[in-house]
Amino acid sequence: MSFESLGLRAELIRAVSEKGYDTPTAIQQQAIPLILEGRDLMGGAQTGTGKTAGFTLPLLQRLAEKEISSSSRRPIRALVLTPTRELAAQVADSVREYGEYLPLRSAVVFGGVSINPQKQKLIKGVDVLIATPGRLLDHVGQKTADLSKVEILVLDEADRMLDMGFIHDIRKVLALMPKQKQTLLFSATFSQEIKKLSSGLLNSPALVEVAAQNTASELVTQVVHPVDKGRKRELLSNLIGSNNWKQVLVFNRTKHSANRLATQLTSDGINAAAIHGNKSQGARTKALADFKSGKVRVLVATDIAARGLDINQLPHVVNYDLPNVAEDYVHRIGRTGRAGNEGEAMSLVCIDEHKLLRDIERLIKRDIPKVVIDGFEPDPSIKAEPINTGRGQQQRNNKPSRKRPSASKDNSSSPYNSRSNSNSRSGNRARQTSRG
Repeated sequence: MSFESLGLRAELIRAVSEKGYDTPTAIQQQAIPLILEGRDLMGGAQTGTGKTAGFTLPLLQRLAEKEISSSSRRPIRALVLTPTRELAAQVADSVREYGEYLPLRSAVVFGGVSINPQKQKLIKGVDVLIATPGRLLDHVGQKTADLSKVEILVLDEADRMLDMGFIHDIRKVLALMPKQKQTLLFSATFSQEIKKLSSGLLNSPALVEVAAQNTASELVTQVVHPVDKGRKRELLSNLIGSNNWKQVLVFNRTKHSANRLATQLTSDGINAAAIHGNKSQGARTKALADFKSGKVRVLVATDIAARGLDINQLPHVVNYDLPNVAEDYVHRIGRTGRAGNEGEAMSLVCIDEHKLLRDIERLIKRDIPKVVIDGFEPDPSIKAEPINTGRGQQQRNNKPSRKRPSASKDNSSSPYNSRSNSNSRSGNRARQTSRG
């Protein structure tokens, strides 16, 4: 199947071709015709499968089909809401690139930067606005954004927006738009909460799900390296150095620990940078640009970056800490194995995280191979401790049974009870793993 067969305009076909794409992905094949028909839609696909183009291309075509008087200020006719600045910037890039040969204007607004340049652009008029909810409401309050003419609404990564507590802002935004509009919900996963939200928002929507909920791409090789918490940094440096990894995205649980790990890796001779919500937008943009260009070898991120980071052919993702929410594991490792490329996802798991690991394996319905690296065997005498979530709270992710075996015995209740030694050379995982 080609993009031409989906009914897209020549201008869009040209832009897609210049980006090097000639065959639509599964989500694009299913979603684009439905959106062109004007249907409301719930679209679910693994991250990295072309979801953004799946709604951007038909959105641009529908807007281009209606002529707007050049004598009046352009109203906002399409609104794309995203949970993070990074994702907003990524979608804005796609809108600009795919719409290069169409007479449409677009803008992106998010917090962390001055609002004044955004105001100037909005005052001139735009057809497509990409925004995070909070900054959009700031513009509404300052009367620089009028949503009364919106024809198409896209909620991108809708489940993440709910996770981040944006539901009240979303409801405020919805109240400012016409009831008659085309609404699209796109997300890597669809929870029951999302389906509940959609029931009052979408009109007889088409449901497009390219993969089962909460599944990781088969192109991503997954492995767990059991290790004591105090030796995670040492193991990470060992893996990066001994395997000569050039580009590694590392996920950390808290902002403070992300900063600390980036500093420690740099002191180990591995150029690293941290990206998280407390960083200014300028610092986040620079860190990401340096990582993409190869100037920075390791990017340490919190889950705010788990969605929206689009890095071509990223080879390695490391979970330095397992996420507190199992679904975030799918989004984290979805940064690799994108657009048909293979990738590797490693998790450094200490005894505190056994329950988190079990939750993840239950979610993805598979056991992740466990590989103990020689010289980094976990100390069986170490007891599980509550996990610091970074919010002034502690989470008890291990509740040892009263019948828990003593430290000198094999802990058969551990997810690591099936262990396979390996040396610290890269890719040995696939050959030397055993199902836990």
